[in-house]
Amino acid sequence: MSQCILDEYDKKIIKYLQEDSSISNIDLSKKIGLAPSSCLLRVKNLKEQRILKQFTAVVDEKMLGYEITCFAKISMHPLNRETSNQFIEEARKIPEIVECYTITGDSAFMLKIVAKNFQYYRDFIFDKLLSVPYVSNIETSIVVATEKKTNFIPLD
Repeated sequence: MSQCILDEYDKKIIKYLQEDSSISNIDLSKKIGLAPSSCLLRVKNLKEQRILKQFTAVVDEKMLGYEITCFAKISMHPLNRETSNQFIEEARKIPEIVECYTITGDSAFMLKIVAKNFQYYRDFIFDKLLSVPYVSNIETSIVVATEKKTNFIPLD
């Protein structure tokens, strides 16, 4: 996949949409100094190029009762394309898994998991994660404090 070349207007559009994706086209056009129709066309083009993948709300999981955030390294046995694809398919169905990455090293996957409390996480491990075929080991790190959390991608 090749890198897209963005001009200053595109970079400003991305910057302001990363700050607040609900900004109106009129307000966005004023901030970047373009006519509303030109601004709308640029946003459309950024979507078509898949630079802008989606517009979404960022939710505070703690306000919804998810007090625990964990990162879990998952090992598989046997580890091959078939078992990996099966794990990915199952992970996509489990709502507590909010991110799933294929990684290098001793483990096959890294998961970001939210849980309401420690008992909830324990039950999640036994009832959901260990029920996925070929999972051979789970190594969990529990987040004590979040020092930085952002969805911003640097533009320079």
